[in-house]
Amino acid sequence: MRILLKLSGEALADENRHYDDAVIGGIASQVKRILADGNEVGVVIGGGNYWRGRSSGNMDRTKADQIGMLATVMNCIYVSEAFRAAGIGTRIFTPFACSTFTELFSKDAAVAAMKNGQVVFFAGGTGHPYFSTDTGVVLRAVEVEADGIYLAKSIDGVYSADPAKDPSAVKYDSISIDDVIAKNLQVVDMTASILARDNKMPMWVFDLTEEDSIVKALGGSFSGTRITVG
Repeated sequence: MRILLKLSGEALADENRHYDDAVIGGIASQVKRILADGNEVGVVIGGGNYWRGRSSGNMDRTKADQIGMLATVMNCIYVSEAFRAAGIGTRIFTPFACSTFTELFSKDAAVAAMKNGQVVFFAGGTGHPYFSTDTGVVLRAVEVEADGIYLAKSIDGVYSADPAKDPSAVKYDSISIDDVIAKNLQVVDMTASILARDNKMPMWVFDLTEEDSIVKALGGSFSGTRITVG
């Protein structure tokens, strides 16, 4: 099975906003087990652990998004090295040239690397402003013909409302992408949701902090939310 794993940048940071090596090492350990079972893995990481300028209210949106793209490149380089230290081969692809830091994205090269047992990091989002890493992960998943997207979040699934604000919010074990869009549940942004719907790309949402959550998401003890696509 070929999967894309989406990690938030915030999930990689400790309370001081430094990289949390214990968390990253745990992710690497789980991915190593997933690879040993014959799965192919791609990774997309957000850039939310870096200040990107947009919140200042004074920066041009395009420039702020460019900073965000570079933040995802830095995250991928760091996590890639942690994976390598754990004995996992990696490649980093970006949609724009980053000198010798990364490789320019090519579907053929990325698929070949995954088939060769390497974890492929898709950094830099789509390469364009106004598109989030949510859209980037769905785009790459469609391009490399992944079997599904696994969204590791700070919440244990999809709810009918924000459970932190609405105590009556109900968690879904399974929900269709059509209902996600109709209810505007914002699991991923609307552009990503529509792209997933139109290309029939299923998603699994789960809590990264749960022990062995990534392994469980691919196995029989999944406790998050599955997003179906018809």
